[in-house]
Amino acid sequence: MDFSQTITLILFLVTIGLVILRWIESVAAALMGVVAMVMAGSMTEVQAFQFVDWNVIMILISIWLIAGYFGKTGIPQYVADYTLQLSKGSIPLFVTLIGTLAGFLSMFIDNVVVVLMLAPVLFHIRKVYHFKGTGPLLFIGLCSNFMGTALLLGDLPPQMLHSVSGIEFGGFIWQFGRPSSFIILTVTFLIVCTYFYFKLQKSELGEAHIHEKTTQAVSGEKVVYIKDKRFAIIVCAGFILTIIGMSLRQHLGYKLGFIAFAGALLLVVVFEIFKKPLGMEVPDLEEMITELDWKAIGFYVSLFALVGGLEHANILKIVAAWFTPYIQKSLFLGTTILYWVTGPIVAVVEHDAYILTILYVIRDLSRTSGINPWPLYWALLWAGTLASNLTIAGAPALYVALVKGEKEDSTKWSLRQFLGYSVPFVVVSMIVCYILMVLIWVVPFM
Repeated sequence: MDFSQTITLILFLVTIGLVILRWIESVAAALMGVVAMVMAGSMTEVQAFQFVDWNVIMILISIWLIAGYFGKTGIPQYVADYTLQLSKGSIPLFVTLIGTLAGFLSMFIDNVVVVLMLAPVLFHIRKVYHFKGTGPLLFIGLCSNFMGTALLLGDLPPQMLHSVSGIEFGGFIWQFGRPSSFIILTVTFLIVCTYFYFKLQKSELGEAHIHEKTTQAVSGEKVVYIKDKRFAIIVCAGFILTIIGMSLRQHLGYKLGFIAFAGALLLVVVFEIFKKPLGMEVPDLEEMITELDWKAIGFYVSLFALVGGLEHANILKIVAAWFTPYIQKSLFLGTTILYWVTGPIVAVVEHDAYILTILYVIRDLSRTSGINPWPLYWALLWAGTLASNLTIAGAPALYVALVKGEKEDSTKWSLRQFLGYSVPFVVVSMIVCYILMVLIWVVPFM
């Protein structure tokens, strides 16, 4: 590693340290890191701009706008009370059910969007039961970042695997006569959610008291949440059409960001034209734009630039080269090392660039040495997804959950409080998934 690479790595680690410790505002620390990398010559200001995936940023802004309208339809409140009835008034069970829903939604919808959709559901019940919302929302964020690799649509890593290996949708469910990503991650996810249900029971959530209004809702007394059905129907239709359009991106020939922007713009235009003739109570566009979490968007932008600088300095390739001898020596040893070393790396590095680099390394190794690449592919994707839940630097969805939770509670969480949720979640999920992976995908191919 030369001097320039060393400086780049130091700047990156210092920046991520500030982001995680949150001594100053995380987005400010991340942006300062980008400026420092540019000034140190790790990348130019033009390259820093180019490293940002503006397509993803446009997806986030557009879907967040649609999710903002969705939060005002009354549907989240309806879902909240219906879920509460299923949980029979148990707040730990309610939070667990909402988290489980978040996990399965994230197979089709961006994880940050899932957090934004379900936050109003949680906050509605929080205000009735008078418990702190940051921890439960953080659990929802952890769940939403869990199942994105289960199917081809959910997250960028499975799409990158498709690009590198040619795997199709069905391969994520069943491959080579054995269960693959969807089944293994679902089993792991349900075990982790069960574990957290008992953990939440021992927390303050287990003692949350029932408010009279909630007692009436649970007992079956009718409460009207969706006051303007036309507004709710239009929002849901716009959201569904946008998701359908994004799922058909290959046939439409447009970028996902453009499709998402078109969906959000169509929704806004429909409201601007028809809200007065139809007498709908639609929030002003200025209000909706103001409610977007611009700090989180800035955080995303800076993370893309930081990881881009790291990749530009070829540091990720150096890490990849370190794996190669172990993979060539033994499939079990190589898969195990790849799995457990990937964990701490993606905890501080936004995992997309890292996963893409290692995917190409595995593909090239399989071609030159004749090893079966699939145990390694799955080990990389599963570890890269599960371990990214350790910090807000690895999973920006957790940053969004943390910021919204703290704003709702008017309190700031310490790093110790955050790790009290993230560490058990990551450790349990990685251990369970590793055992399943070894039994199903490593031992049979040794």
